Amino acid sequence: MGIAYIKRSKTGRINIKIGNKVDYTLKAVLWSLGIVTVVAFLFFDYTGFQLTSALKETMTNLQTMFLTPALTHFSWGEAFYQVGVTLALAVLSTVIGAVIAFFLALLSAENLSNQGVAKVIKTYVAFIRAVPTVLWVLIFAIAAGLGSTAAVLGMLFHSVAYLVKAFSESFEEVDKGVLEALRSTGAGWWQTVVHAVLPSTMTYLLSWTFLRFEINFSVAVAMGAAAGAGGIGFELFMASGFYFDLREVGFITYCILLVAILLELASTQLKKRYFPSQH
Repeated sequence: MGIAYIKRSKTGRINIKIGNKVDYTLKAVLWSLGIVTVVAFLFFDYTGFQLTSALKETMTNLQTMFLTPALTHFSWGEAFYQVGVTLALAVLSTVIGAVIAFFLALLSAENLSNQGVAKVIKTYVAFIRAVPTVLWVLIFAIAAGLGSTAAVLGMLFHSVAYLVKAFSESFEEVDKGVLEALRSTGAGWWQTVVHAVLPSTMTYLLSWTFLRFEINFSVAVAMGAAAGAGGIGFELFMASGFYFDLREVGFITYCILLVAILLELASTQLKKRYFPSQH
């Protein structure tokens, strides 16, 4: 059931409609995407394609990849080192990005900053977020060259834009009464931030930062190959695109999955320990 909207015409007659323009637009977009998808499948070139053979080969490859993982072209020690490199890229871009984003978010929060300044910052970070991280990495690669520097700068740029939006929205949700009470006692801008904004939003700031760290780890894996930043992502690229070693691809995939699970567990434990009221 849609939501009923009541509208009075110029003649005084009341019209009741189900749904609104947003609902109709969303449905139209979904139907259009569905039709385009079906048409695209109809125009594929299926010459020489055999479904049974393709499924059999796919299952064989998956079995080789995930049931018999093994290291072939590098050692266990190097595997741990490459995972550490990827984590280091993610940590560096996240920590620096969070610090920069914190101060920019204070300036872009409408309840803490000038309205004009807030709108300008939000417009710029919205543009930065609209561009995928990999494109920022490639842009910086033109100036800094392929490598870890370009990868960190690209991830840092997008991380700042992402966290500015998250942090500023958290700041704007602070109780206005608390802010007004502090200001009425003569507290300055920075004192208001320290004594009212930070205590109220620290949980959210840490949660958003850790979430961005998990995202940056995934991005760092991809940038290891795309930007030549090294790490486990580069080894995955070499195993799949250069050596064609499915067993090594499976091993690296398990390594990445293990790290992702450990990060999630660490995040959960930190929240339970330092913010038990949130659970």
